[in-house]
Amino acid sequence: MEAGGEQMTPRRLLAKVRDIMAGRGSAQKRLDQVVSTIAGGLGAEVCSVYVRRAGDVLELFATEGLRSTAVHQTRLRVGEGLIGVIAARARPLALADAQHHPAFAFRPETGEEVYNSLMGVPILRDGRIIGVVAVQNRSERRYRGEEIETLQTVAMILAELIVGGGLIGLDELPAVEGLTGRPQQVPAVRLSPGVGIGVAVLGQLKHDIHNLVAEDPELERSRLRAAFTEMHGALDALFQSSDHGLDGEHREILESYRMIAEDAGWFARIQEAIDGGLTAEAAVMKVHNDIRARLSRTANPYLQERIHDFQDLADRLLQHLTGADGSLGDIVLPENAVLIARSLGPAQLLELDRSRLSAVVLEEGTATAHVAIIARALNIPMVGQARDIFGQIVAGDPVIVDAEHGNVFVRPGDTVRQAFLESARERERQIASYRALRPLPTETLDGVEVKLNINAGLRIDLAQLEETGAEGVGLYRTELLFLSQPRFPDVAAQQALYTDILDKAAGRPVVFRTVDVGGDKILPYLDTSRGDNPAMGWRAIRMCLDRPAILRQQMRALIRAAAGRELRLMFPMIADVAEFESARVLLDLELTREEERTGELPASLSVGAMLEVPSLMFQLDLLLRRVQFVSVGSNDLLQFLFASDRGNPGVSARYDSLSPAMITFLGEVVRRCEDAGVDLSLCGEMAGSPLDAMVLLGLGYRNLSMAPSSIGPVKAMIRSLTLGSLRRYIDLLYESPEHSLREKLRDFARDHYVKV
Repeated sequence: MEAGGEQMTPRRLLAKVRDIMAGRGSAQKRLDQVVSTIAGGLGAEVCSVYVRRAGDVLELFATEGLRSTAVHQTRLRVGEGLIGVIAARARPLALADAQHHPAFAFRPETGEEVYNSLMGVPILRDGRIIGVVAVQNRSERRYRGEEIETLQTVAMILAELIVGGGLIGLDELPAVEGLTGRPQQVPAVRLSPGVGIGVAVLGQLKHDIHNLVAEDPELERSRLRAAFTEMHGALDALFQSSDHGLDGEHREILESYRMIAEDAGWFARIQEAIDGGLTAEAAVMKVHNDIRARLSRTANPYLQERIHDFQDLADRLLQHLTGADGSLGDIVLPENAVLIARSLGPAQLLELDRSRLSAVVLEEGTATAHVAIIARALNIPMVGQARDIFGQIVAGDPVIVDAEHGNVFVRPGDTVRQAFLESARERERQIASYRALRPLPTETLDGVEVKLNINAGLRIDLAQLEETGAEGVGLYRTELLFLSQPRFPDVAAQQALYTDILDKAAGRPVVFRTVDVGGDKILPYLDTSRGDNPAMGWRAIRMCLDRPAILRQQMRALIRAAAGRELRLMFPMIADVAEFESARVLLDLELTREEERTGELPASLSVGAMLEVPSLMFQLDLLLRRVQFVSVGSNDLLQFLFASDRGNPGVSARYDSLSPAMITFLGEVVRRCEDAGVDLSLCGEMAGSPLDAMVLLGLGYRNLSMAPSSIGPVKAMIRSLTLGSLRRYIDLLYESPEHSLREKLRDFARDHYVKV
């Protein structure tokens, strides 16, 4: 067909492509016929298909209009040329004057220099880029939105021919043959702590969609609506089940997941794909592939985490459309199963038989993903970002998941397996010994009492108060509620949470840290910029003072929740006294407001600041006249003191918390607080490490807050320590020029039989 002639309707073009794919002949011959049909159907003079090969190379596999001698000869790397840009961005590109685009790469063997305009779209399969299809015209043609949509739909059908038609050699696909018997160690990232030992169960849902092109669009829309209704009914039944033991923010996570499922925009995009000529099943896959490709390339971690929710929902919707089984919940797990999956939604995890589930390994996933939060609540060891795990494992393989250190051992040898089994037995013995310490006083051998508190951020964490025998909650991270919601939680929702936390604490003190978001803890509903170093950017009290409504609503909820009870709150990341005073003004406004409204105020109020930013040290005496307590945040303090970004592996381990500079700083804080008569505590990783905690006691700290699992080991250390001799030893170290004092302090502990 000549350019500018009558074009085919999208439905007719899809039907012709479908007929070609169902016909006889080799895959290459059918692909040649398809590109000719696409060119004619879209009124283009050129249509070319590039297939992604090993090494991130895009090879010209078929063309109508370019020189046939260029087929299988012309290659572009992903990101190179316009075709490479389309593959790299996973987005369509339409240009009326392509040759003047800065990314244009001329390949003389193709003869494409006479073509000015170009429209190309990625060929997607399971969210992965497997190729690019593009059309070209001599004239400077402006391609319409519906033409781009049609080409995207055709690309989906092409994906089936490329993957299932033998166009790519099997040697270019990830191989698992020959791995049996060879041990493998796969690095991963800890999502939920613990160690799991068991056998591999592959959680790969397969959807065999044979019919891609719709004969009756109205019938397909009706099938889609029916499947949506069935899916929501099934989700309602799942979430209302009473055996999950989840409440509070875990229930809120499921509600935000439900909101994604009910997203009208998602449903509308699937309907549009049906209108473009696809069956309901093909439309679901097309929209999901597009969402997956786009979200995987965003820098926003919250949006990246939603990929797994969309994957789960797409799988569920396809099951209802096809009437096929295949839910992960239908998998019969053997004893001590280790589930291996690309991704996992929170509902999928709840469907599994957790009595048989030893651990979960995800090829994707991050620590703040919904499924990771649920896994931690259910005490299921889980790791993520186990790259190419499916290429290194087969069903039934023995697996050890060391979520504590971020490792997956596939087909481990007897020595490794015995080491982990012995380690597990030793952990059980240690836990039993720590449990025996619970009723005993937390004091040193020379009678110095120490308060140990837990850090918390979820309702379920409060159960650890009784389990560990902790004095209270030294740090309650209120931001987890904000991070688990699709929008700002209102005052009522916050009040309900804080009331429940105080109820569960049963009179034990709870220190609420006002919301610390921003930086790397991104709220999806707040437009923020990460910046070059988000940890030192617009976050915590800085953001709250610039958006005072956030802080005022939170303090309003805290005041109401603590009516008639003690309220302890502290402001994070205070850099100077002026910031504290500004926050205190807002607190006083809310106290006055509530007194005028109901007359019900907290029975007592303690207000403190976190010492994390070193600049505050130079105004510490002024601050101490204004606060009831100070809490040192050792994690941020360490990175700010040494200008060492803890998120940067190149420098995060370069500086030690037990260095002369850090010890001197921490010791000076103790002296100044003692002189002012202000309570002092420390929360952070230092408090939870027995050796670091030993040094903190030697410096004068008597109130430490840590992860619940650290209470036992730190208490054992305290009860084996004589403080007087440690103080005298530390006094000798302040003038040391060494980079770290850790080994010297470890030697002291060993020489004095301190359990570190």
